[in-house]
Amino acid sequence: MDKSPLSANFKLGFLGAGQLARMSGLQAFRYGIQVGVFSDRDENEPVQFMTPHSFTGSYDSVDDLTNFAKTCDVLTLENEFIDSAVLRKAQEQSGTNIFPSPDSFAKIENKFIEKRTFEGAGISVTPYKLVKTVTDLKGFGQNYGWPYVLKSSKGGYDGYGNETVKDIEEAKKAFNELGGHDNRDIVAEAFVDFTHELAVQVARNETGHVVYPCCETVQENHICVGVKSPAPVPQSIQKEAQKIAVKATEAIDGKGIYAYEFFLTKDGDLLLNESAPRPHNSGHYTIEGCITSQFENHVRAVMGLPLGSTELRASAVAMTNLLGTDERNAKVDNALMALSESDGHLHVYGKLDSRVGRKMGHYTLLGQTVNETYTQATELTDSIRI
Repeated sequence: MDKSPLSANFKLGFLGAGQLARMSGLQAFRYGIQVGVFSDRDENEPVQFMTPHSFTGSYDSVDDLTNFAKTCDVLTLENEFIDSAVLRKAQEQSGTNIFPSPDSFAKIENKFIEKRTFEGAGISVTPYKLVKTVTDLKGFGQNYGWPYVLKSSKGGYDGYGNETVKDIEEAKKAFNELGGHDNRDIVAEAFVDFTHELAVQVARNETGHVVYPCCETVQENHICVGVKSPAPVPQSIQKEAQKIAVKATEAIDGKGIYAYEFFLTKDGDLLLNESAPRPHNSGHYTIEGCITSQFENHVRAVMGLPLGSTELRASAVAMTNLLGTDERNAKVDNALMALSESDGHLHVYGKLDSRVGRKMGHYTLLGQTVNETYTQATELTDSIRI
């Protein structure tokens, strides 16, 4: 590294230009450094309004990524839509470090590899199989029961790339729609009989690691609509989820911020469902809810700085996602109640176009008891249109 990470000429580059990079970028600006952003889209994205150092290209192009990397001192990820081999070549040709490293990313870059990696580390995961034929689809249902979930191994998010199938006809249709006949890897996952969906974030670098509280994610139609922290489950379960999250991060020798999602089964077992090598929707509550947010620790981790405290600032923190309600130019209506709450915090991501179900912002509320705080947060934001 040529410069001190706290130099005004130091530039942190983000591969991805959405709200996650925007919120991490805001923390980078706090440290007086520059932010570069690489987007694969033609339209303006949330980070691109914040910095003049904006590049557009293809995640599949080593040349595009290399040229961008040469303008930065460190690169980091906002999404997983890239290939580890492309990352590795861009790092080698540019001489710019990328975190998570290409080697770490290669161990979790798609859902099949991810589960195999964590299973190999002795971590319990949801039962899964890479399916390629109708026989595979039938066999998985026979072995693990119907319904089950089919997932695109790479690129799925917010309900996209996931389908719950109840019989072989639905499975064949979903397999085709997800791209199975176009040689995309499709993973079947058993439908887990769970009581709670939990999440933990871990930040790790050469200075050590920190672990965020175990929170509960509230899901509707494969989309996270809210978060409760700490999770309303026994402390023994919370601590076990944190322990597994650290073990998973160590298994890939991760440097950066990582998020882990778990199923808590009716038998009291924890199954690791998915991971993310970046900030995660389940950790948005940490901006006001923790001493150091996941976004600040993201920046600290990849720049090799000491990591900040993850302690909660209140007894309870709730976050509700603000999903698009209309097909229109983005604007926020009916937010006065939410804005009037003394410890409520509105975040709008700066996306230009609203679509029904699209993540457009979030709202965080600090309180005393977790379920009551979450109920209040949902009531305060129920009338918001965006």
